[in-house]
Amino acid sequence: MKFAFFGGIYNNYLALESAIKDSQKRGVEQLYCLGDIGAFGPHPDRVFPLLNQHQVQVVQGNYDNSIGNDLNDCQCGYTDPKDNHFAQISYEYTYEKTSSQNRAWLKELPTEIRFELMGKRFLLCHGSPRKTNEFLWESTTSTHFLKKQADDFGADIILGTHTGLHWKRNLSEGQQYINVGVLGRPENDGTKNVWYTLVTIEQDRVDVEFIPLEYDHQRLAKEMQSEKLPEEFVETILTGWWTTCLEVLPGRERRVGKF
Repeated sequence: MKFAFFGGIYNNYLALESAIKDSQKRGVEQLYCLGDIGAFGPHPDRVFPLLNQHQVQVVQGNYDNSIGNDLNDCQCGYTDPKDNHFAQISYEYTYEKTSSQNRAWLKELPTEIRFELMGKRFLLCHGSPRKTNEFLWESTTSTHFLKKQADDFGADIILGTHTGLHWKRNLSEGQQYINVGVLGRPENDGTKNVWYTLVTIEQDRVDVEFIPLEYDHQRLAKEMQSEKLPEEFVETILTGWWTTCLEVLPGRERRVGKF
């Protein structure tokens, strides 16, 4: 059995279209989005028909909770003024461009999804099982902490997102934490592709593959410019380097970037 997981669509409906097509070619049986449908990119309402048409199951991210409940900010978890400045720009744009019908849909999304297959208990969340907007970074999150989360919340496989960077870790025999990456923007490595995660379940094995995904990033950049989104956002799409929301990054993750 094959499943596709992705997070942070960030209004990037073009990458979502590509992910759906690519996963279908690989024989995926079900797609899951782990939250943050909006932010960063253009035309929020173009994402929702794709999710519904392809029966994507969706976890509520902090962004979705804020948009759905008419809050004043994205609850992204940033503490630096510069991070929050750009986060507020993208939040206000997304809120204004999301229809009332789609806002109501976001409000009703579940904060987690659980299922059991082949004796494995899967827990899908946005940030962490205990907090929607918690950042779990590869360099600063201990295996002990992740295992305690798995034990406390009764899971063998935890899948999350929120950081924008994919990674995974074996916790103990049969237990794993997987950050599935995001579709909305590249991973601050100078490449233009984005990422989703393919999970294959066969008997007692759970195999994880991170899939690099190309899409029409030039078209996305032009649409972002037409919508008068910040040039800093456009630059990230065209170059693969993050130009905003950098202050939240731990030292190791930030050092691999350009800025």
